[in-house]
Amino acid sequence: MKVSHILYKTNHLEEAINKFKDLGYKVEYGSATNPHNALIYFSEGPYIEILEKAPISNMTKNLLSCLGKQQVVARFNQWEKAEEGFFTICLETNRTNFHKEKEIFKKYKQAYFITKSKRKDPAGRLLKWKLLFPYDLNIPFMMTYFNIDPKPKRFVHPNGVQKIKSLSFGMPDDYTSLLKELCDDHILSFHSGSGINNLLFEKERTN
Repeated sequence: MKVSHILYKTNHLEEAINKFKDLGYKVEYGSATNPHNALIYFSEGPYIEILEKAPISNMTKNLLSCLGKQQVVARFNQWEKAEEGFFTICLETNRTNFHKEKEIFKKYKQAYFITKSKRKDPAGRLLKWKLLFPYDLNIPFMMTYFNIDPKPKRFVHPNGVQKIKSLSFGMPDDYTSLLKELCDDHILSFHSGSGINNLLFEKERTN
């Protein structure tokens, strides 16, 4: 797996969008109507998701709890309570299933929940993907890649940034083996603790 995207929590979506635009990034809403998030895409590598609230209604939370998926609800609640800033990551596979990941979770005796998701983006594309939510909140959630690639081709942001160069993700030390077996992305390293550290961007070279 690779790093899919990095989540940035905000209490005010419009303010965060304007902040990133002022920093020279092109930002687009996640959905065509009633967006709860915004996205900063790069042609290569992970993108940034600006999140104001968890993408789930209270009704769905209650349904998940009734189905015994309280751990999934706890993850969404954790997102909503997160402090503003970069706070977690999502991992991604180019396959249409999680067969390999399920074997790794079985090896480490980790439970999970798999579901489907979809949204229509501002360009009118119906994006579809699957999600895997580990019950253990120390492990990042995962997704299959979109059925349609929404990333721009050969794009450079107005500030010259081409892609995310590297980042470090915090976790308890005894989870490192599991995460390294799940993810072989060279841009990702790990540190003891929590949160996102050492997030670096690569800019276009100019003569």
